[in-house]
Amino acid sequence: MKTNRYLSLTIMALSSLFLLSCSNGDEDYDATGSFEAMEVIVSSQATGRVLELNVNEGEQLQAGQVVGRIDSTQLYLQKMSLLANAKGIRAQQPDIRKQTAAIQEQIKTLEREKVRVERLIAANAGNRKQLDDIESQMEVLRSQLSAQTSTLRKSSENISAQSSTLDIQVAQLDDQLEKTRISSPISGTVLNRYAEAGELATMGTPLFKIADIRTLFLRAYVTNDQLARIRLNDEVTVRIDDGEGGMRSYNGRVSWISDKSEFTPKTIRTKNERANLVYALKIAVPNDGFLKIGMYGEVKFPRYD
Repeated sequence: MKTNRYLSLTIMALSSLFLLSCSNGDEDYDATGSFEAMEVIVSSQATGRVLELNVNEGEQLQAGQVVGRIDSTQLYLQKMSLLANAKGIRAQQPDIRKQTAAIQEQIKTLEREKVRVERLIAANAGNRKQLDDIESQMEVLRSQLSAQTSTLRKSSENISAQSSTLDIQVAQLDDQLEKTRISSPISGTVLNRYAEAGELATMGTPLFKIADIRTLFLRAYVTNDQLARIRLNDEVTVRIDDGEGGMRSYNGRVSWISDKSEFTPKTIRTKNERANLVYALKIAVPNDGFLKIGMYGEVKFPRYD
């Protein structure tokens, strides 16, 4: 009997210590959540067969790195056709100086003849009617020159407008051709690949997903009374399970706080388990390689006096 009583007391003591340690553990965090990253789904910006897609899950890509291409044969042929049309239209551009050179030369000849006749008249050896005829011819030629120049300029402007329209269409095709090159919009790690070479892609077809995991964000939830003590850019402590029964600590920064409350997610524990409404926040944590998307984490907020 005495042995059984000692055994019961021992079990009770161990149970008390276990509950005490759990209680202390619960008080050792202010909020919990899981890690997420800035993810981008890269979609096709052109319609055509996927000729190349050189991405593998887990591969590191740099922003702007070209990883594949979509068939652009038809776009290239359209561009060549437009360039040929533009060249033909520009060949019709009139040379105003050359096409009016004959009239201008006639005017210069009459101007020299006018000077000669004026000298004869001054010496009483010329005819006034001859001078009037020369001035009349010059006036007619100047009118012809003005009309021809105006016509040629309008023709030149019309051709320039047609050429500019084709140039714009060529620029549009250049933009579409550029979009047949598949590139990474950010530096990060490929999470998923959705397409394979040889498949037909339309505009908007998902090709792969990439995430910047150099900095992960712990989405945690706090109660209303905790929210009053939290400010943007606060430095906080984030902890994760190190896999060996301990915790690994990181310095984090509050990067976003929701302005709307929501019901407590079922997978989240809060400091006050009776709280029904909580506020979401994100904590930016530099990733040393141990942090993973979806990993559980705990947060300890700073204490303010």
